[in-house]
Amino acid sequence: MYLTTDKKQELFEAHGHAKAKNDTGSPEAQIALFTFRINHLTEHLKTHQKDFSTRLGLLKLVGKRRRLLDYLNKTDIARYRAILAELNLRK
Repeated sequence: MYLTTDKKQELFEAHGHAKAKNDTGSPEAQIALFTFRINHLTEHLKTHQKDFSTRLGLLKLVGKRRRLLDYLNKTDIARYRAILAELNLRK
């Protein structure tokens, strides 16, 4: 499997909020996890263009990440800008 427990833990430690290392619920940690999954699914769809169920899952993930980014933008603009810079995302 492409996303092991160790890889998840590494993502949460690198991008989690400053509260704790194992913070899995912060918007930053969730956005980092969604970004990793989106990148993996994008690579998959480059070779399997007709995999429509994966495409639907990818679109749902993109929507979830967008909603989390919008929430973070409304609540704390500094954290929003930091996560955009860390993950090389742009609006």
